[in-house]
Amino acid sequence: MSTDRLAGETPPGQEAAPGTAEAQTPDDATAPEDAAAPGDDAMVNEGAEAEAPGVGAETPASGAEAEPPGSGAEAGAPAAGSESDAMARGAEPEAPAAGAEGKAPVAGGELKAPAPGAPKESPASGAAKATADALAAAVRAVESGERSAASFFNDAPRPAKPAAPAAQPAKAAPQGGPAGPAPEVARQRTAQETGGPARPGVPDGGATAPAAAPPATGPAAAPRPAVPTASGVEGVRQVLAAGGAPETLAEQAAEVLGERAAEALREDPWLLLGVPGVRPEQADGFARALLGAACGPGDERRAQALVGWLLEQAALAGHSALEAAALRAALAQRAVPDPDDALQSAIADGAVLVFQEAIEEPGRARPATGDDEEEEQPVRILLGLDRFAMAEESVADGLARLLNTFEAAAEPLQDTASAEAGDDTTAEAEQPVAGDGTAADESAAAAAAPGTDAPTDDAPAPRPVRPSAAAWEAAAAAAPSPSAAELIRAAAHSGLVAHTGAEAARAEPAALIAAARSLGLRAFGATHTENGRRRLAAHLTECAPDTAATGSADPATAAVTVSGLLSGREGPGRDADGALALDLLVVLDAPQLDLETAALLVESLTDGTRLVLSGDPGVLWSAGPGRLFADLLAARFCPQVASRTPDFGPIGELVSGIGIGELSQVEAPGKEVVIVPVRDAGEAVHRTVQLVADSVPRALGVPADHTQVITVGHGGAAGTRALNAALKERLNPGPGRFGGFDPGDRVAYAPAPGRTVPGTVTGADAAGLHLDCDGSAVVVPREQVGAGAVRHGWALTAHQAAGTRWPAAVVVLPGDAVGGLTRAWVYTAFSRGERHLSVVQGADQALARAVAEVPVKERTTRLRSLLQQSVQSAEEPSVAG
Repeated sequence: MSTDRLAGETPPGQEAAPGTAEAQTPDDATAPEDAAAPGDDAMVNEGAEAEAPGVGAETPASGAEAEPPGSGAEAGAPAAGSESDAMARGAEPEAPAAGAEGKAPVAGGELKAPAPGAPKESPASGAAKATADALAAAVRAVESGERSAASFFNDAPRPAKPAAPAAQPAKAAPQGGPAGPAPEVARQRTAQETGGPARPGVPDGGATAPAAAPPATGPAAAPRPAVPTASGVEGVRQVLAAGGAPETLAEQAAEVLGERAAEALREDPWLLLGVPGVRPEQADGFARALLGAACGPGDERRAQALVGWLLEQAALAGHSALEAAALRAALAQRAVPDPDDALQSAIADGAVLVFQEAIEEPGRARPATGDDEEEEQPVRILLGLDRFAMAEESVADGLARLLNTFEAAAEPLQDTASAEAGDDTTAEAEQPVAGDGTAADESAAAAAAPGTDAPTDDAPAPRPVRPSAAAWEAAAAAAPSPSAAELIRAAAHSGLVAHTGAEAARAEPAALIAAARSLGLRAFGATHTENGRRRLAAHLTECAPDTAATGSADPATAAVTVSGLLSGREGPGRDADGALALDLLVVLDAPQLDLETAALLVESLTDGTRLVLSGDPGVLWSAGPGRLFADLLAARFCPQVASRTPDFGPIGELVSGIGIGELSQVEAPGKEVVIVPVRDAGEAVHRTVQLVADSVPRALGVPADHTQVITVGHGGAAGTRALNAALKERLNPGPGRFGGFDPGDRVAYAPAPGRTVPGTVTGADAAGLHLDCDGSAVVVPREQVGAGAVRHGWALTAHQAAGTRWPAAVVVLPGDAVGGLTRAWVYTAFSRGERHLSVVQGADQALARAVAEVPVKERTTRLRSLLQQSVQSAEEPSVAG
């Protein structure tokens, strides 16, 4: 590892670094990457960080990694929680506890029995029985499509319970509820055995709420006289103006709150918190302007809005749920006088779901089933939003379905008589492996054609191809490496396989795809980014170099992106039932899969499909909530194949050491790794520009547009904003006449939360900003450009860079950003360069400490426990027998 200057590098001058005039606190430098979604800076400063509740508490939330969905979720929310899923779990709607009468039923919701070991509930009262009947009717109406979930709330708004001394106006009806059967909800019995809504407690008692709300700072604004409200966006604009909020929020508010947005905001001003970028203090000011003396910190409407907002902020930090103690403490910090009551109301209204999860204790034996006196197991209480809860349930159920419906490889027939019995599947099961134009090649060619039409009703669907065990074994024997052979054998015998390995190991999934296609299976590989798709296509071409001579389909067509596969732009399309028309799917970059995308993907696979999740466990988790790949590995839910193929070269050696917590010097005779020490953020910006514009191109021949800068966050004196401003001034100066952009600017486009597409500006017109994204022309509407969907992209965060590699990478580590460093962050950033890595090092010893002592910022999720429960449920019948 060299600390020498590259050829042509000059010492930094005394001039101030460009882009540092923006006032940023040190906290901004360590703020979560992409902490706010595009468009979130309408009412909040651009560098504001996502606020995850529980920070500083002893719960997992304290280390929340607030990496946004600012760079990529894919393809929308899953259709989780279907009726079939609910029936598979054997759940029936239960009555809410007696104290819940008067609360709006959870449309489409489903209250299930507590988890084993939970205290039993007292008998339901007559009123609770009536509520249960109404709940069951609501579930049936929503599932049958007769009514929408929101209609149950909009028909009969529930009067708000006065929580402050001043009289409260009626609470606006919630604008939506769970769209399907809710996942398992564990409710606790209250100390008084009233059967009321569970008070979400934790064994340690959680945080203590203040005895009374602190007095409001400053006199409350007098309420403005009510005026007739117009309909649609214009009505929302009038209400916002009356409350002193920016009218530019009108369209977003109307989209979030629906047709009755204006009425809802006037009745419940804190609903404004549902608009991205709005913070509690801003919503409080809006409420004071509209309600005057009737507004107070103890207003139930405020408490309910804060519960949802805190859980949304936790999702930005990667959590799919929060411990009740952390959420109670966060509410108390926001001056909510009775956090417990606020949580009770949110649970009873169905806005929040509560779960009881057993706490694993090392060395503790699992309680034997059938014991008369079952020992109580410690539990923790988790609270979460319905869509993330249902996404986790959907993923767990879908993965279990793929395992349970898998049919093992067909065995060769044992006698001639059975072969003469006329079984048509025999010939298909033993199709030749060689690519010689046989039925196997024809099936593979048909599967490789993107956008292939699904079988019509007139044409019968082709029989599924079932290669024999001998055919699979022959494919494994021909594999290019022992690890690839092991992966092929695992996929032959299981419907779900987890594969781990670094960059060099990506050749192994490619070998599996090539082998499966040679056997006649419709096999595809999906990556997180277009850059990853091209790298997979190159591996597939290497695995089948003679396709041109044999006339077989181009193997590169089997490489797609996850977003393209789900949208139908890439891959085989869908069959008549709406499922993806494939037999084997390998998902590379699996750590980048967020919960909602994973749920949609798994639900799109038909029974019996083979799914292989492959990825590097050392990289950062998804920008969206959840940690699917890590939870799958930890639960040991399916066969796992660990690659034994190492990454070669100085960069591979350095990154491999980081993966095990060691930051060591490596020999880099060709200046593959260079360390550039700096004293402060200003010098870091100067040296970064020098490296990208002069040193790396001169010494290594890598042009500036093939070098990527990676830093810890967007804010700060050496964040992406400051670095991009300095790099633009040097590499592509211009006035920014197209919404701050000029032709030739490198940009990062976020078409959806959690997904980043690098591109270059080519022009602009009335339609929007024109980009060239990896050879594809993209037009970003002007509204999205104004909302922040496009940023300058010479410098990115590590989360934005995940899934993509460049010939050269420059990683910037300013001293004020050490709080954002973890082993996973360093591993991800350092592994983005293929030929060269420069490290602008201003973190001193904090870098080595982060690699050795801070593996990852933990996330609170439920998927691991759901997968383990699925395994235990499958084992119980055999144990009982």
